[in-house]
Amino acid sequence: MLTISNVDLYYGAAHALKNVSLEVKTGEITCVLGRNGVGKTSLLRAIVGQQPIRRGSILLDDEPLGKAAPYARIRKGIGFVPQGREIFPLLTVRENLETGFAPLKSDRTVPDHVYELFPVLKDMLSRRGGDLSGGQQQQLAIGRALVTRPRLLVLDEPTEGIQPSIIKDIGRAIRYLRDEFGMTILLVEQYLDFCRELADQIAILDRGEVVHRGVAGDLDRDDVRRHLTV
Repeated sequence: MLTISNVDLYYGAAHALKNVSLEVKTGEITCVLGRNGVGKTSLLRAIVGQQPIRRGSILLDDEPLGKAAPYARIRKGIGFVPQGREIFPLLTVRENLETGFAPLKSDRTVPDHVYELFPVLKDMLSRRGGDLSGGQQQQLAIGRALVTRPRLLVLDEPTEGIQPSIIKDIGRAIRYLRDEFGMTILLVEQYLDFCRELADQIAILDRGEVVHRGVAGDLDRDDVRRHLTV
């Protein structure tokens, strides 16, 4: 599905990603972990086209993404849920969801499974996004990404600042999207238990480099966990 090969990314003189390679397999959940500031968000920004790479390649279904703009990557099947959610606080829930129509050429409707996964959104269609709780806003951000009909869903720390009950709802939704729709999921996360329960594969970044790849069960190994402790 997604193949990242020898990617270098810079912010000015700062070398954020160093020769990063990663494979995200079709129909699996891959979790990227690491301490703060090690390049996790930079990796996702490179994948979705928000930050250009200096070297290397990113392929979706063996097709190079090259310098494709973010909207073009959405059309190719990449949906993105950014860190901090980035919903529009003055727009209603309905209007926020409909902003997902922007890159679409056809089928500009909200899929039924958005409301099935997150019933609260259907109940609050006329509420402004800024009036929702943090957990509800996260559900809205995921719903907006699903409106674009992604084959690959990329999420940046979906549990950050979210109450435990909503974390469970989000976990169930991610698992459902994989199991029922065959959707490929790539997520950056700090919550180890969330990754351990959901992920098929994990990768750990440290100082801009991939220092471990393996299965979620590896998170119980001391030699792996040392990359995650402060």
